Amino acid sequence: MGRTALRICPLCEATCGLTVTVGDDGRLLSARGDAEDVFSHGYICPKGASLPELDNDPDRLSRPLIRRDGELVEADWSDALQTVVDRVGAIRADHGASAVGVYLGNPTAHTVAGALHAPMLARTLGTPNVFSASTLDQMPKQIALGYLFGNPFAFCVPDLDRTDHLVIIGANPVVSNGSVTTAADFPGKLAALRKRGGHLTVIDPARTRTAKLADTHLAPRPGTDAALLFGVVHTLFDEDLIAADLGGIAQYVSGVQELRDRSGDFAPERVAAHCGVSAAEIRELARGIAAAPSAAVYGRMGTTTVEFGTVTSWLIDAVNILTGNLDRPGGVMFPTPPTAPAPRPPRPGRPFRTGRWRSRVSGHPEVAGELPSAALAEELDTPGDGQIRALFTIGGNPVLSAPDGERLSRALDAADLIVCVDPYLNETTRHADVILPPPPSSASPHFDFLLNNLAVRATARYSRPVSPLGDGRPGESEILCRLILGLSGAGIDADPMLVDEQAIVATLGKEVADPYSPVAGRDTGDMVAMLPDAPGYERRLDMMLRLGAYGDAFGSRPDGITLADVLAAPHGIDLGPMRPRLPGVLRTESGTIELAADDLIADVDRLRETLDRSTAGLVLIGRRNLRSNNSWMHNLTALSGGSNRCTLYVHPDDANRYGIDDIAVVRGPGGELKVPVEISTDILPGVVSLPHGWGHDLAGTRLSVAAGAPGANVNQLNDGTLMDPLSGTVTLNGLPVEIAPA
Repeated sequence: MGRTALRICPLCEATCGLTVTVGDDGRLLSARGDAEDVFSHGYICPKGASLPELDNDPDRLSRPLIRRDGELVEADWSDALQTVVDRVGAIRADHGASAVGVYLGNPTAHTVAGALHAPMLARTLGTPNVFSASTLDQMPKQIALGYLFGNPFAFCVPDLDRTDHLVIIGANPVVSNGSVTTAADFPGKLAALRKRGGHLTVIDPARTRTAKLADTHLAPRPGTDAALLFGVVHTLFDEDLIAADLGGIAQYVSGVQELRDRSGDFAPERVAAHCGVSAAEIRELARGIAAAPSAAVYGRMGTTTVEFGTVTSWLIDAVNILTGNLDRPGGVMFPTPPTAPAPRPPRPGRPFRTGRWRSRVSGHPEVAGELPSAALAEELDTPGDGQIRALFTIGGNPVLSAPDGERLSRALDAADLIVCVDPYLNETTRHADVILPPPPSSASPHFDFLLNNLAVRATARYSRPVSPLGDGRPGESEILCRLILGLSGAGIDADPMLVDEQAIVATLGKEVADPYSPVAGRDTGDMVAMLPDAPGYERRLDMMLRLGAYGDAFGSRPDGITLADVLAAPHGIDLGPMRPRLPGVLRTESGTIELAADDLIADVDRLRETLDRSTAGLVLIGRRNLRSNNSWMHNLTALSGGSNRCTLYVHPDDANRYGIDDIAVVRGPGGELKVPVEISTDILPGVVSLPHGWGHDLAGTRLSVAAGAPGANVNQLNDGTLMDPLSGTVTLNGLPVEIAPA
């Protein structure tokens, strides 16, 4: 019958607790929601329920593959790892560190190895050429945070459990389960909002499942949210709706007058035609937010993957600030994750900057340590000094996720070395010279190092592996640690624990030297000795928990938590709701929230110039399905079919205008696709929608279920030239397209 065990779902940002049944052979048999989980309370979505099928997928790789004589063949682990080290070493010796690139996919945010060891591998390689899904996703939010708070990782999230008015812009959390806001059972939280008499406003050009629950639904033209939000800001000033003392944080805010001055050109009556939302609706939106006892404005992909993604992200928080809803219960707040360092006294930082280096070919500025993923293909296929000749991908499929996948495919084929840490032979890894497959989630540890930074409630939850690795197979952390050791000269056979031990000693050394640390002046060796006799990642986790806001500070705070306490609470430890954190989170040079940073203010001129732009023609937006997640959940029978299909949504008016019936040709700046059509009044006239992550019809993959219903790669319509210049994020929503009958 098997045994039961507890896991944390690694498949989306909701981080739900699961109860899984494990067979005598170590295979997962079933998964259901853990009713006692302190964060998710039994909630589960179809993806979580499919975890056993994902774990047991016969298409998953279990042994390394090395390309020999043009074919990928199985190899042993030592041979595969040493091949990588030797070939990377030769490329670096001949061409320098910049000849190597790294691409980090979204799944790295959901794994221990992705959080702890993937960044260390990138640092070991010493390359400036780091790319990730962030510049295809949320980077504008991070850049706006950098300008506002001095820290691109100072995320503020809606206090869903206590807000009175939730405004959702360009997001569909009923389907996505929330994103850049970690909240299990988002639908339940929206129901609770309505039950306590709250108001839900959804701003989206599509009548999504979330929009159908809204008290107010506004449907602007895609890509115009920045202008609409400036109309809200204008109204707040124009009608004297600014909160008194900004809700108690005015002493920490600068630049209010500059923002007021800039909003003068964006009266609702001026922007209404551009946005497709009436001036009366824009003013009523501003009044509703200002009048609510508490309110939270939250934006996602529809506000970040657009031409003015950074300005839009800035204005979202500007509205929260001006209405007194930043850093207060029921507004938007800064989470306090259990592994973040214990609070320190506020101190000024350095000016936030981008462009500390630039991409070689097009000169794109670095943002938060990364270059735009839209530049990856040209950095690979353009000859010259600094050309990327070797690329590591970790849990990523940029051929489907980044613009112009056909060009990227050709560039990957021509590269000297492609190394992929990935469990599948997919559209990207088919180009690999070496594939190093990590084990399934049941054989891996799980702690949400990254997603806890976005959680609407603080918890400490950890899952040890519930299934054995077997056959001498390394875990993902060991794979990355052995690469780090091999590339740094210690050799792939050195003890992988050395990587974590070095990180522990370095971290504790900084802490004891910081007079404001809870362990200031302590002996590092004594604290290292207090860590458990456990794998390196668990020793680092214990250290981080002890040093965190809720930790025991290595015995100095006896009521604080340690890893032992978390292990003794298998359903997790509830650490409470979010708490005010200003001014401690601020790292700007002025020590204030800089509401009018120069680069943001300068981009307003570009936005103003678009107000008279023609709104004729069609634009494309993406969409999500509850049973899908980017490109890596299409190979499971349990999640296939039904509504989870790659179809083009077209409004009936547009279908009649363009003669569209069952199949359409869609043309964009990067190419054209033939796609099946669904005619629906749930999409705004002038807008069409195609989901992201499809296109599983390429030769050389091993995705048997996905290949049966491959869909079309929407990013092949995109050549990557349209982007938000402040963040380097490519325009995926609001992309101009044409449609015609096939």
